[in-house]
Amino acid sequence: MISKYNIFKVVHSPHVSEKSNMLFKKHDIIILKVSINSTKQDIKLAVQQLFSISVRSVNTVFVKGKIKKKGKYNTRRKNWKKAYIRLQKGQNLNVINNII
Repeated sequence: MISKYNIFKVVHSPHVSEKSNMLFKKHDIIILKVSINSTKQDIKLAVQQLFSISVRSVNTVFVKGKIKKKGKYNTRRKNWKKAYIRLQKGQNLNVINNII
């Protein structure tokens, strides 16, 4: 069992984009930004406890930070991890109501 403190160490924020909205509407998949060190089992337990929903599967992607130019210097953004979470059929997730 993960404590409330550790849940927020695993799950950082929802990833909002056109692709994430399309996946949620068609396939019941939500996309979250998660900790780099978290495993699929940690993510699954954290999401189930945080949103009170059942999760079918979790897929993760490691996203490399982009190189940006600031004046004459090149800087690099941080690397981060993205989790694709597939919900069980019939599960409904309203992120705004669960966070507030």
